[in-house]
Amino acid sequence: MSYKLFIPGPVHVSDKTLNAMTSWVMGHRSKDFVNLYQAIQPQLQQLMYTQDPVYLSTSSAWGVMEGAIRNVTKKGVLNIMSGAFSDKWNDVAQRCSLPCGALQYEWGTPADPEDVRRELSTGKYDALTLIHNETSTGTMNPLAEIMAVVNEFPDVIAIVDSVSSFTALPIKKDELGIDVLLTGSQKALALPPGLALLSVSEKARQRAATVEGRGYYFDFLEFHSNYEKGMTPSTPVIPLIYALQSKLEDIFAEGLETRYARHERLNNLVRAWGAKHGLSLLPPPEYGSKTLCCFRNDIGIDLEGLRKAAKSRYQFDIDGGYGKIKGKTFRISNMGDETDETITELLANLDVLVPEFTAK
Repeated sequence: MSYKLFIPGPVHVSDKTLNAMTSWVMGHRSKDFVNLYQAIQPQLQQLMYTQDPVYLSTSSAWGVMEGAIRNVTKKGVLNIMSGAFSDKWNDVAQRCSLPCGALQYEWGTPADPEDVRRELSTGKYDALTLIHNETSTGTMNPLAEIMAVVNEFPDVIAIVDSVSSFTALPIKKDELGIDVLLTGSQKALALPPGLALLSVSEKARQRAATVEGRGYYFDFLEFHSNYEKGMTPSTPVIPLIYALQSKLEDIFAEGLETRYARHERLNNLVRAWGAKHGLSLLPPPEYGSKTLCCFRNDIGIDLEGLRKAAKSRYQFDIDGGYGKIKGKTFRISNMGDETDETITELLANLDVLVPEFTAK
């Protein structure tokens, strides 16, 4: 049975995007591929608000997340941790045998810029990781305020994950001083999984040139030397790049400001629905994500029962919570290609299901 995904990734993929993947595959060292690669660069740079190149990686975002810290960490990497994915970044650093520190918060608590300043002032770190929009908890960290602090420490390379926020709101890489901005295909971009994008500053590339043991597959210098030829270091996932090209057409046809406003509007619809049912967000509302809502299960919903009924009766799925807060929270996504009509229909169906699967 097929059903529509309102989980926080992978999200629903449009027929237009899927059809784009059926284009004929060309040789990845051919002029045809160079033309495809170079054709999408200006729009990718515009979306990332950067003059730096945007590299394409055939991997999940975690590939370039691990690769980034391996490329730029010499003294140590400070990992800002407030959810499953930001916590994992610290685990990845440890598995890479990199010196690292954990700035740990309770899940759903946004990072405090003053804490970042305190940790960086120790001089122990020359790299920092931040997940802009922590998908596991629906928490959006105060990116501008944190980057203002990071910029006080010129030696620190800032690596920012925007997988579930990219294209849903403006993330002005160069203006903010982000050295490595990365994203994946399967969340806010509404593409199938398997493609990662990253834009890397000259400062970060210069650091990489001094780091031994950074590997090959995610080596920033390999990405850049191939970028200059309109290519990727290794065989790319060409069907997904066609899909990306199709998605870029959609994004710019809609208009960036319209797209940002749509995500804000749909997110507010979901928040209002939750409030109507006596549900509160896990994070403070002012730090709530704009692309999903992570609700506390305040009213005792049988989430597994609800999800099974949603799939069988209405052909959709939501998320039943992630990691240690599974069952205690649930998440509804409004990212990607969702519209007023699709979200309104989803919420109407949930209006029917929630009373049925809530403890009396």
